[in-house]
Amino acid sequence: QVKLMESGGGSVQAGGSLRLSCAASGYTADSVCMGWFRQSPGKEREGVAAIFTGGGTGYLTDAVAGRFNISRDIAKNLVYLQMNSLTSEDTGMYYCALEPGRCGSWAVSQVGYTYWGQGTQVTVST
Repeated sequence: QVKLMESGGGSVQAGGSLRLSCAASGYTADSVCMGWFRQSPGKEREGVAAIFTGGGTGYLTDAVAGRFNISRDIAKNLVYLQMNSLTSEDTGMYYCALEPGRCGSWAVSQVGYTYWGQGTQVTVST
């Protein structure tokens, strides 16, 4: 059974940083595509970043490029989302997602993922 557990959320002032972690377990594929998504009240869930655990650099959406970074620790089965220069627009529930195999053009689209975590809340105050 695939399980995803996010951690690292919290409250921070604008301009601050947070690092989210996603611990994945229970999957059998050698490599998987991992994505980060966020959802604010009244808004649709949007993709933020994605990375293939088998290698290569990650992908960041325009909304976060230059401020966020996605990385992985294969040995620990962890994927991180480093978030810098946070603004109130970054407030929301952050979810990680997993899909066996390589990332594709769907990597920041929620319809591409089968497995989801419960989310971790990020609140940025001004």
